[in-house]
Amino acid sequence: MNYRTLGRTGLEVSEIGYGAWGIAGDAWLGAKDEESLKALNRAVDLGLNFIDTALAYGEGHSERLVGKLIEERDETIHVATKVPPKNRVWPAPDGIPPEEAFPGDYVRECTEQSLSNLGLDAIDVQQFHVWQDDWVGRGDWLETVEDLKREGKIRSFGVSINDHQASNGLRLIETGAVDTVQVIYNVFDQSPEDELLPTCQEHGVGVIVRVPFDEGSLTGRITPETTFEEGDFRNHYFRGERKQEVYDRVRAIVSELGASEDEIAEIALRYILSHPAVSTVIPGMRSVRNVEHNMAVGDGQGLVEDQVRVLKNYRWDRNFYA
Repeated sequence: MNYRTLGRTGLEVSEIGYGAWGIAGDAWLGAKDEESLKALNRAVDLGLNFIDTALAYGEGHSERLVGKLIEERDETIHVATKVPPKNRVWPAPDGIPPEEAFPGDYVRECTEQSLSNLGLDAIDVQQFHVWQDDWVGRGDWLETVEDLKREGKIRSFGVSINDHQASNGLRLIETGAVDTVQVIYNVFDQSPEDELLPTCQEHGVGVIVRVPFDEGSLTGRITPETTFEEGDFRNHYFRGERKQEVYDRVRAIVSELGASEDEIAEIALRYILSHPAVSTVIPGMRSVRNVEHNMAVGDGQGLVEDQVRVLKNYRWDRNFYA
């Protein structure tokens, strides 16, 4: 496993991290705790040392599973979690005051709950689960974050940028108040390359990449015939003709690269890791099989320049969450 520095936090984190939403068992049906813990342990066996979770994932269930792992392992495991918006609105809409989403006393309360769930004395990276750049300089959230740092309850602070709004965070980065950002970045959504990634490099901000497989389409396993269980959020994400659309694009990618459909997930991860601003990428991995396939990519090798150039042509500006 290759390791990269998570911006100015100084933490050395595995290129492949663990996105722990899928083990919460709420929006992703079929998650089983026993299988999830096997996958987590296998990932650590293979060198993973960074896990991203959130208080809202299964109302703390994901955090508690991560805490169980940490309790049972001797290895150093860096944990990032998130404070959900108090109004429970994802993503953060324009025009709301910061007090509606992250009042200081609420940020503290959630941090204490996450510490309890995880069984930790300090959280390596505490993040806001949504963000609006017009909150800069408003509210008491930053004072609380700084107090939590001084008290040793959090080591660094980050934000999870709203889905497909990569420029919504530039002002915050430029203030120096944030240590990391988490953002959707993949072969289809290349928008962070425009401004966000260069700005993070300039200011020494760590970059955590989520949704590397576009909720599954960049694994090559989504076909026009794919079905999901009732209640699985992907029924909404891939509604209408969207499964056909992503299927056609993935087939075009593998054809142009001369690859097989079994290689598309590796290609998708290596594309992300080819950008020097990226610190770690956090695919969801609910099975040992997926862990082993994804962890093998964290070997410090990106794509060759010609492959990256081909993939630039597959940028696709759209929002399937809407």
